[in-house]
Amino acid sequence: MRRYIRIIRQKYDIPKITRPREYAAVEELPMGKQMQVDFGTIKAKKNMQGEIRLYVMCFVLSYSRYKYCEWQDRPFSTADIIGIHERAFEFYEGMPEEIVYDQDHLILASENHGDLMYTQAFSRYLQKRKFRVYMCRKADPESKGKIEKVVGFVKNNYARHRTFYNIDQWSENCLSWLQRRGNGKMHGTTRKIPAEVFIEEKKYLRPVLDKIKPNTPALSLTYQVRKDNTVPIKGNRYTVPKGTYKGPHTYVRVCCTDDNELVILELDTDKKLGQFKIPVDKGNLVKNSDHRRDKGEKISDLILQTADMFPEPQKARMFIEYIHSEKPRYIRDQVLLIQKAIKNAPLEVMEKALDFCLKNRLHRATDFQDAISHYQKEKHDTEHFEIKISALTQEVLEKIKITPKIRDMSEYINALGGQG
Repeated sequence: MRRYIRIIRQKYDIPKITRPREYAAVEELPMGKQMQVDFGTIKAKKNMQGEIRLYVMCFVLSYSRYKYCEWQDRPFSTADIIGIHERAFEFYEGMPEEIVYDQDHLILASENHGDLMYTQAFSRYLQKRKFRVYMCRKADPESKGKIEKVVGFVKNNYARHRTFYNIDQWSENCLSWLQRRGNGKMHGTTRKIPAEVFIEEKKYLRPVLDKIKPNTPALSLTYQVRKDNTVPIKGNRYTVPKGTYKGPHTYVRVCCTDDNELVILELDTDKKLGQFKIPVDKGNLVKNSDHRRDKGEKISDLILQTADMFPEPQKARMFIEYIHSEKPRYIRDQVLLIQKAIKNAPLEVMEKALDFCLKNRLHRATDFQDAISHYQKEKHDTEHFEIKISALTQEVLEKIKITPKIRDMSEYINALGGQG
């Protein structure tokens, strides 16, 4: 597409209109005021052969430019982010008043026209830590230029030129390198050494009294969800709620508890999808009874809700239960069709249609819908039936005034031959 447009521009001499952004120097923020946070990813060379994708989360204090980062060999979850925040606050020995973030789906659920809606886990974390959040606008990385430079610095100056052996060694070496090269050298803009400035800024950070631990097991792995809403784990298949599968790139986190149970969580929100006892043998389809119970409760609630719409709920419930016994697989569709049929129907029509279906043992939503249509039409025709009476014209009135001629009886006797 770009090449085609470039050719068109050259052929017809169409200039490319640019709208350069105007920049201005901003005042340095006070000590302890702000921290910026961002994420990055890069492919690193492995020890033996090939490459591995690594993920990094970086922090920088806006005043002193003092930096911190952590690496993972799997995508971040909200629980990971909370844990890294806690370790970063421990590293800084305090936390700032405000933290600047990009619009990451692990932190922000919706921008909501300025009324920010955070993910459930991160919202709970904010309620405990009570720092202020400054959320950048979409596609505007320049509003957090300090942390963008840090992410690029860590990726290009550390990760790109090193060989990956294991994640612990990689992270430890990176933090040591960052202390030497990022915090121990003079900063190009401030012309000061971040480590030295941080000694003073640390006094202005808010104290972190109690460390918060994410409410999930520390060790977790990422697994792919199959299209039948199951997760294959070590020779067994575990069910997840219907609708979890959103395409071939649907993943979940799987953790193991101290009681030898598997916990399956949503990758982004850490919402629990199921908890299972691990079978001794292999090849099992392990179902969560909660999934089945939820579905049953929803169907029963739907039946009760629909029956309550009728003038005689008990009779309506009996009718729907007949349908349920004959068509258990399609009961939801049947009940929803009944709801649709009675949406704008008068109560007397609903009652007649229900009585008709019960009397004739028509236990189908389509039959009930036809009965509703019939009785509605009948009611409409009855209410709108009119006898049209034409107005009497002058000619008709004259005819009404005409009196027929009355003959004498003798004329009829003579006509019959004189016999009377």
